Amino acid sequence: MPTLEGGRRRRGRGGSGQLSAPRLRSDVPERAGLDPDRLRRLAATVHGLTAGDRPWAAGAVLAVGRGPVLAVEEAAGWAVRYAAYDPRGGAGVELPAAARVPVTAGTPFDLASLTKLFTAVAAVQQIERGTLGIDAEVGGYLPDFRAAAAHRLTVRQLLTHTSGLRPELPLYDCADDAERLARLRAEAPAGAAGTYRYSDVNMLLLQQVLERITGRALDVLVHEGITRPLGMTATCFGPCPGAAATEDQRRPWAKADRGMLRGVVHDENAWALGGVAGHAGLFSTARDLAVFCRALLAGGSYGPARILGPDFVELLLTPPGLGFALDQPWFMGELAGRGAAGHTGFTGTSLILDRATDTFVVLLANTVHPCRRPPDSRPRAATATEVARAVRGR
Repeated sequence: MPTLEGGRRRRGRGGSGQLSAPRLRSDVPERAGLDPDRLRRLAATVHGLTAGDRPWAAGAVLAVGRGPVLAVEEAAGWAVRYAAYDPRGGAGVELPAAARVPVTAGTPFDLASLTKLFTAVAAVQQIERGTLGIDAEVGGYLPDFRAAAAHRLTVRQLLTHTSGLRPELPLYDCADDAERLARLRAEAPAGAAGTYRYSDVNMLLLQQVLERITGRALDVLVHEGITRPLGMTATCFGPCPGAAATEDQRRPWAKADRGMLRGVVHDENAWALGGVAGHAGLFSTARDLAVFCRALLAGGSYGPARILGPDFVELLLTPPGLGFALDQPWFMGELAGRGAAGHTGFTGTSLILDRATDTFVVLLANTVHPCRRPPDSRPRAATATEVARAVRGR
C-alpha cells in the first residue's frame, strides 16, 4: 500500500517499461463469461424504463462489460422528449414526435455527482505524486479558508465525507463569485468530524485544494490527467451541445429559474460556479465511462496510458472509499458485498465497478426530464442484480 502522507512515487504516467493494458472491445456476452439470455432480457428492460406516459426516465443508455469486453451497449427513449413541465397537471408538455430527439449510444448525459469520482481520482493522482497528503490539513494548503483551518479538516475527511460539513451551500443565491468564495472560506462544520455525512461542500473544498497546489483549474486537471490519456473524447465539463435534456428548472421545485436545460449543467451550485465544480458539471457517454471503469479495474491502466498506479487504485477503493461509495445494495443490488465501488448522480446516472468479478455497469438516464422527483434507485439495483446473476459461476 502507498504511504498515507504524501504517497510513494512511482513511474510517471506512460513511462518506459510500463505494460500495456487491454483496451475495451465490443463482443458477445459469451466472450466475457456472461449469460447472453440474461443480458438480452436486461437490454429489453432498459426500453421498459423509458416507455409509457410517466417513465422512470425519458431516455437511458446501458453499458455492461467484463474484462476487456463491452458486452452490452443499449440505448432507449428520448434525449429530448418534453418542451416544458406543467406544474398544474404534474406532467411534462410533450414535444411533437418530429421534434423529439432520440437517445443513441453516443448521447452525452449530465453526470451530476459522478463528477465526484473524477475529482477523487485527480486528488489521488496528486497523492501519488507526493504533492498532496491524504492526512494533511486543508488549512495547510488553504490558510485563507479560515473555518476549515480552524477545525483542522483533513484531505481524507473531504474524500470520505467525514468532515462534518453540511450537504450544500446556497451558492446559487450569492451575488457574485467573490461572495461565493467568501462563503466557502467561512463555512465551518455543522457536525462532529469523523461521522459520515454526504456533502457537496467536501468536493468544492477539495477542488480549491487541487487548484491551489497545481495552479491549474479542475477542468484542466481532469482533461490532462484522466480523460485525454484514456481517450475519453466525449467527456468534458459543459457546455455540451447534443447532451440529453434535464429539467425545466423553475422555482419552487428548483433553486433557480433557468427553463428547460440541455447541454448546460443541471446542478444549481455548479451552474453558479461557471459549470466547473468538484461535485458536478461533467458530461459523458456510457462508452467513455466504460473506459474509465476498465482503467480502474485494470489497476489504473488502459492501453499504453496509466492514470494511477495499482497501489493507488487500491487506496482509492479500499473501505471506506475515497470519493467512491462501496457495497451499497440500494443501487448496486447483488453486486454489493465484495468490494463493489461506484456512485450515483441526481440526474439519473450511475456507475458500478465490481473488482471481484472484473465487471462494470454504467446506466445513464435523464430521470429529471422534465422535472425532478423523489429519487428511485430500484431500476439501478435491479440492473446490477441482473448483471451479477449473468456472471457465470458466481
